[in-house]
Amino acid sequence: MTCYLGLGSNLGDRSANLVEALRRLAQRPEIEVGNTSSVYETEPVGPQDQPNFFDQVIQVEGTCSARELLRIVQSIEKEMGRVRTRRWGPRTIDIDILLYGDERVAEPDLKIPHPQMLARQFVLIPLAEIAPDLLLPDGRTAAEAADVGCSRVRRVSG
Repeated sequence: MTCYLGLGSNLGDRSANLVEALRRLAQRPEIEVGNTSSVYETEPVGPQDQPNFFDQVIQVEGTCSARELLRIVQSIEKEMGRVRTRRWGPRTIDIDILLYGDERVAEPDLKIPHPQMLARQFVLIPLAEIAPDLLLPDGRTAAEAADVGCSRVRRVSG
């Protein structure tokens, strides 16, 4: 199953945190990491009293269910020191399941497609970089969605 994950970090060495999350994902036998976007710096969503984020989108091929993928990414977040103290607060690593094939999931702790992905340029721009022709839930391609409005997303590497 082709999946897309959003990675973000705004605590500690943000670049190293993204690299470490990728390394840990790649070590999982049920996940094969594919394309990875450049890294982008963005202002935080929600509380502004925190550092800017480094964000990245990756494509993975998974042999596990969406529920199992959620368990894996949450365990990596926990291993890397993520503490959930407030919504949209600072974090060492955040790994969101953006898309899981064409599946739609609406459970209290798992929503696929990610409910805010279409409104977040820090997701759409790196997603369009690695999968410009990917058809999104609203019928637009990733490239079309990423080309809307001005953005405060700045490429820092890649």
